[in-house]
Amino acid sequence: MHLLAAQPGAVTDGEEAVDLGQSAGDMVYVSAADTELALLADARDALAAEGRQLPSLRLANLMQLGHNMSVDLYVESVIAEAKLVVVRILGGAGYWPYGIEQIAETCRRTGAKLALLPGDDQPDPDLAGYATLPPEAQHRLWQYGVHGGPVNSRNLLLYMTSLIGGADAPDDWREPAPLVRAGLYWPDIEQPTLNDVRAHWKPDQPTAALTFYRALVQAGNLRAVDGMIDALIQAGLNPLPIFTQSLKDPVSAETVIELFADTSPAVILNATGFAVSAPGRDRTPTPFDGADCPVLQVVFSGGNVEGWRDGTRGLSARDIAMNVALPEVDGRIFTRAVSFKDRARRDDATQSDIVTYTPVADRLAFTAKLAANWAALRNSPVYDRRVGLILANYPNKDARLGNGVGLDTPAGTVKVLQALAEAEYRIDNMPQDGAEVIRRLKAGPTNDFKALAGREISESLSLADYQIWFGSLPETVQSDVRNRWGAPEDDPFYLAGELDCGRFAISAYRVGNVAIGLQPARGYNIDPVQSYHDPALVPPHGYLAFYAWLQISFGAHAVCHMGKHGNLEWLPGKALALSEDCFPEAALGAMPNIYPFIVNDPGEGTQAKRRAAAVIIDHLTPPLTRAESYGPLKDLEQLVDEYYEAAGVDPRRIRVLTEDILSLCRATGLDEDIGIAVNENSDDALAKLDGYLCELKELQIRDGLHVFGESPTGRLLEDLLVALVRVPRGDGKGGDASLHRALSADMSLNFDPLDCDMAMAWDGPRPDALAAVDDSPWRSYGDTVERLEMLASALVSGAQQPDDSWSASKAVMTWLTDTLAANVEASGRRNSPAS
Repeated sequence: MHLLAAQPGAVTDGEEAVDLGQSAGDMVYVSAADTELALLADARDALAAEGRQLPSLRLANLMQLGHNMSVDLYVESVIAEAKLVVVRILGGAGYWPYGIEQIAETCRRTGAKLALLPGDDQPDPDLAGYATLPPEAQHRLWQYGVHGGPVNSRNLLLYMTSLIGGADAPDDWREPAPLVRAGLYWPDIEQPTLNDVRAHWKPDQPTAALTFYRALVQAGNLRAVDGMIDALIQAGLNPLPIFTQSLKDPVSAETVIELFADTSPAVILNATGFAVSAPGRDRTPTPFDGADCPVLQVVFSGGNVEGWRDGTRGLSARDIAMNVALPEVDGRIFTRAVSFKDRARRDDATQSDIVTYTPVADRLAFTAKLAANWAALRNSPVYDRRVGLILANYPNKDARLGNGVGLDTPAGTVKVLQALAEAEYRIDNMPQDGAEVIRRLKAGPTNDFKALAGREISESLSLADYQIWFGSLPETVQSDVRNRWGAPEDDPFYLAGELDCGRFAISAYRVGNVAIGLQPARGYNIDPVQSYHDPALVPPHGYLAFYAWLQISFGAHAVCHMGKHGNLEWLPGKALALSEDCFPEAALGAMPNIYPFIVNDPGEGTQAKRRAAAVIIDHLTPPLTRAESYGPLKDLEQLVDEYYEAAGVDPRRIRVLTEDILSLCRATGLDEDIGIAVNENSDDALAKLDGYLCELKELQIRDGLHVFGESPTGRLLEDLLVALVRVPRGDGKGGDASLHRALSADMSLNFDPLDCDMAMAWDGPRPDALAAVDDSPWRSYGDTVERLEMLASALVSGAQQPDDSWSASKAVMTWLTDTLAANVEASGRRNSPAS
């Protein structure tokens, strides 16, 4: 068997088999919590310093035993020789099934005592079923870990020793001592009060709460916390550090709520993992809600700093799950990983690496600056706030100015300006409509740099200011830009000056304290489509000058990237947990970023959230409607209907219609699209065409564009609601069922309208309710589906009421009326910045 030696200080995801390099010991303690292992190592050293003779102890991190081969080797070399094995598992038996099975089987064979304990404060009968110790002993061992701290760790080791027995077994262990589940923290102050913390604050500075796990206090593993406190102070904030058992813990939650009520934080930095709400379910209130302020997610990473710095992933899969993806469910704003795990020392007595959090100074500083900027945005007078509204330009042509996927971005920009004006932001010379937004942009410099000479330049950034700003970026960023694009003076948007060093033309204009800008292209004289998502293409000087202008000339408190999709989030750098060398950070800096984004593309929205700290405001898709038939397709449909009406009645007419239909198919190219061969039998060809036309009519297509801040009304609303209830949602039962399937079931049609052969002849029931909605020929499954669609529209519009016997359809309609319609109609108001 060949395994990699475990890297000191590294915590793997179990993707590779590793050898922990431990010899056998009398007692073995396995946990995924480095803080717990560090406490036990310290407690063992303290007992040894007192002259206590303890059995040999081995400590192992469960996360390094994820691979089955790692488990096999550890069980064979360490577990098989142990007298007592204690394993704490967060996530239950399903989290580590192979390890549990192998350890339990080995302990039964050797007679070793075994305790399998939950990693949290909730009992787990399934785990207890594997153990060999009595329930009372298991419970006591579990409570030592739940309460934690040096005293409990000491007594845990003494109690474990007593369980082994023997003449020297200690009897001076004490029962687990409960510790406070949440409270305030300040460096070098034991059990500080709020007054103790406030004594370190400065007058008139915003308060920044910092929540983190109690386990860090218990283990004294606080370098990252202390570093974050110092960074917040340097950023002009008053830190309020609070440790908690968990945000889900009622006592901890109430403690946080009370402290926030007394301090009114302007921003919250949360360094705990997971989420209070569950994915896919209604939102659960959090202890942060009452503060009504931004919540920034800070990561104390479980990986090592070398892997982060040298890699492109940013974080491990485990870190992403616990510290990024799940916190997003609660709506937190992802910032940066500010610390990583590193080996503090090698503990020879337990043959384990004692791991601690090692902070990264520039990541602490960036996160604190971002928090300070959010606090400044919150606390500044509304009339003085400056906001940049940035419109995308994809592809980079003047014909695509303000392009947003599914969004009427220019019209939405006007709606945002109106809402800001109503909220008392300073807005001057507001564009009257979306067309004027684009006219003003097009009058100035756009990404068509070849037309720059004939454009009106109202905003610019001096070369001197740009060079100072550019010189503040990391050297690697500067060299990458120079190597790819040359000197700033080589940029097409640089304009030489007669009396000064020149300036950069900026694609923006002001309307009071709001700037409307056009996001620059990723580069020049390259394919704009291919380069838009290029992970290696660094931006040119003109690109960086645009964002520098927003920060240092315009002085933006925040930016709003209007609609999918911009290109900032696709610049080179790590996938998330960015470093100072990553280009999204180099360009945007620590500026609050708001991003209206179409709701049906969470993947690209996530890219913006994780790489540009964006607050995503989901907006509706464009209204959906049926594709229907038009032009030559409508003519074909009518000819096909005539063909089937003439079948068996007028053979001569059939021959003429067949030739007309196939000729029109060839003329429009449909024969190739739907796979009709040149010499194919006419009956088979017509069957293919009929099915294609039916399916085409039922396609859901966009009907115009969505306007940010508006809800669809009238026919657009009705068509959208029909499209939304056409397919099942949730568990697909009751109100979550497909309306079309429900109607089919209620009328005993005995087919699935969402999955059928549209061209097949219909020989099923023809209920009056369906016959009444359309008097055109009814001969195929496609015709039946079309009638169901029409009936659904009549029900949604209120033109028709469901029959009393239609129980399945009435359940869907009740949900539509009570929930869906209200939510859609309110979505525009929820999008509005003034709401």
